[in-house]
Amino acid sequence: MQLFDVYPLYDIEPVRGQGTYVYDKDGREILDFYGGHAVISIGHSHPHYVRALQEQIAKIGFYSNSIQNPLQTELADKLGALSGLDDYHLFLVSSGAEANENALKVASFHTGRSRILAFAGAFHGRTSAAVNVTDNESIKAPINRNYPVTFLPLNDLEAVERELAKGDVAAVIIEGVQGIHGIYVPEPAFLEALAGLCHANGALLILDEVQSGYGRTGKFFGFQYSAVEPDLVTVAKGMGNGFPIGGVLIHPSLPAKHGMLGTTFGGSHLACAAGIAVLDVLKSEDLITNAAEQGRYLMDTLAATGLFTEVRGHGLMIGLQMDVPIGPLRKKLLFEQNVFTGSAKDPNTIRLLPPLNVSRAECERLVEAFTAVLVPSTVG
Repeated sequence: MQLFDVYPLYDIEPVRGQGTYVYDKDGREILDFYGGHAVISIGHSHPHYVRALQEQIAKIGFYSNSIQNPLQTELADKLGALSGLDDYHLFLVSSGAEANENALKVASFHTGRSRILAFAGAFHGRTSAAVNVTDNESIKAPINRNYPVTFLPLNDLEAVERELAKGDVAAVIIEGVQGIHGIYVPEPAFLEALAGLCHANGALLILDEVQSGYGRTGKFFGFQYSAVEPDLVTVAKGMGNGFPIGGVLIHPSLPAKHGMLGTTFGGSHLACAAGIAVLDVLKSEDLITNAAEQGRYLMDTLAATGLFTEVRGHGLMIGLQMDVPIGPLRKKLLFEQNVFTGSAKDPNTIRLLPPLNVSRAECERLVEAFTAVLVPSTVG
């Protein structure tokens, strides 16, 4: 049997990770400034994380959600305390797409409506409802194309106001920072006005923090650069540091009913152990502060090089805009400088999404790598 070939693959095979580095089968050390799609939050093979998973799998790794699982409560308590959303309720799932899928269902259940507003450049996942609110027709099958969704320009408040005034919108879904599109940040004033308009018109506000959450932006959630209280917040990626886990944080004003939502694998013992370990390390090592500090250094330093037409983002969620496609640059960084970086839907934007424990010395090495491949040598 062969694999269903849907990914173009780099000729590289990482076999081990440690901190902010991965090592290929030949022993080559590669500085990881992509974190496997922003998934690696506390670093590869963190000792506390490894120990927590080993200890949990030796006890019990999985049972269904028909039984008591105190690890779910511990995870919810620690997530609420660290994020500041301690009065929200948590529904655990296994991925970001599943989190967004369920957030959209909650909004539709609560409002009795079906139309969704989303934004140009949005990416919310590949499952049925999530892909419909994703602004990428190439990943939508014919079965996905009859969904009541309207896409609007990001930061265009007048467009949002016109649509919400029609009175048929269940929810507005927006990323705390648009990731796959190329790191575009909603303006704080726009988010705050958007929240007010949603509440005035009976729609719910969903903040997709799948990529921008868990400290990546230098705050626990990207939306926390504004004074917004979302109705629903979705999380995944950095939540498990590589173990599949996601969640929907649901405002206490939205009631639950038995059978309303369900999941087989969400909130398993092993997934919760991973999630708890991540929160423990984020707190004990103050990695959110580190993300803010190292991100500020990177953005300021990279902007000052003059090598990029624009530097965008917050914390360690950074987009570097160029006036040419970045594919060849990423290959040079990887195969000549041993640095892994990320791409975006915009072919001229490179994404930086390193583990949140990245050091200043490693950030300096990244800057040197960019300089080495982009600045012509004057020697000779």
